Amino acid sequence: MHEPIDRAPMPIARDHRWLQKSHHSPAAARQLLRDFLSRVDGGERFVDNGELLVTELVTNAVLHGTRPGQRVHLELEVDPDRLWIAVEDASSTHPVLRESPDGCSGRGLLLVETLSEKWGWGPREGVGKRVWCSCPPDC
Repeated sequence: MHEPIDRAPMPIARDHRWLQKSHHSPAAARQLLRDFLSRVDGGERFVDNGELLVTELVTNAVLHGTRPGQRVHLELEVDPDRLWIAVEDASSTHPVLRESPDGCSGRGLLLVETLSEKWGWGPREGVGKRVWCSCPPDC
C-alpha cells in the first residue's frame, strides 16, 4: 500500500526523536509517546492504541529496515481527532502485510491495519522509507 503520509490538517502538537538500532528502541518510543501525549490536552485518549502502533512500527524498522550503526526516526503528531505516527528507516524495501501470519512473526502490520484508521508507506527524503499510520482516540 504505497501511499504518501496523509498528515494531520492542523496538529496541535508534534514531536520527533532519533532512535538507535536496539531492542530497547520500542520501549523508548512508547515512553516518548506517553510523555508527548501527557503534554497534550486530552492526549490520554490515544495512549493504549498509540503504544501498540508505535511499538509495531519501531520494531519493524529496527528489525527489518536498519543496519548496525543506523538509526530510525520517529515522528508524532496529534490533532483533536487522531494521533499520527510515522517511522523512517534507511531501507527501501516496502512493508508487506501478511494476511495469514505464521510462526512468531508477521503479525505487526496486521495489528497496524486493525488498530489504525489508515496506514501507508512511501519514500523518505534521501534514502529509505517512511511508514505511517493514524488512529482515533481509544474506545
